[in-house]
Amino acid sequence: MDYSLDINDKVAVVTGAGGVLCGMFSKVLAEQGAKVALLDLNQEAAQIVADEICASGGIAKAYKANVLELESLKQVHEQVLTDLGSCDILLNGAGGNNKMANTDKEYFEPGDEMDPETVSFFDLDPQGVQFVFSLNFIGTLLPTQVFAKDMIGKKNVSIINISSMNAFTPLTKIPAYSGAKAAISNFTQWLAVHFSRAGIRVNALAPGFFVTNQNRDLLFDVDGNPTARTKKILAATPMNRFGEPEELNGTLLYLLNEKMSGFVTGVVIPIDGGFSAYSGV
Repeated sequence: MDYSLDINDKVAVVTGAGGVLCGMFSKVLAEQGAKVALLDLNQEAAQIVADEICASGGIAKAYKANVLELESLKQVHEQVLTDLGSCDILLNGAGGNNKMANTDKEYFEPGDEMDPETVSFFDLDPQGVQFVFSLNFIGTLLPTQVFAKDMIGKKNVSIINISSMNAFTPLTKIPAYSGAKAAISNFTQWLAVHFSRAGIRVNALAPGFFVTNQNRDLLFDVDGNPTARTKKILAATPMNRFGEPEELNGTLLYLLNEKMSGFVTGVVIPIDGGFSAYSGV
């Protein structure tokens, strides 16, 4: 059988495309022949990736888009339709955390609630928590509402969401981000069922620990040495290393390949070096 991926001339819309991982995904999709719309609030970052794609012979265009504003997405949708065509692949990559939704300590100790120098659970900023939930969940829901309409009546169309290992087992200090990614996994399953009779497959990647612009300062100090949190992460990862961004690409391409995964929908696939399999003993 011919298991080759055929997304030549299909239109792929990637949100958060100015980031490390989604910028890489955009390049991979373009290498496979897709015309890529790179959406990011930071259009300059997305433009750098788009320029690299075009310089390599691919087709890509960057757009400034706010995934939390429906009108912004609708306007971009109209531009994408004019420039590239209707959407066949939607990769919901926009998301992230905010320090206002983090606790300072992994474990609460009596007295923390009275310490002005410590951000305890009781000090979490409701607006920060709400922002993290919105950025991840609403930032996935709204682009899907806008771009999935293009997929109705087509064949070989897919939505790929970006979940996290946080969704399976929450990490300490980041309750809002963990909860928001759990919502993405649940939403992936819901969408998969909802669109199952319309021919739209919906799946998600759940990356383990990869070094990105968002978490670099948490993983390494100013001198480039691993932090205490990095040492804990690697001790809990059987492969004893961070993932390389390129190690996500195979799962992405598998999920987009109708010949290989045409009966796969509603799954959240861990790519984590064994983190989710390890009990710590």
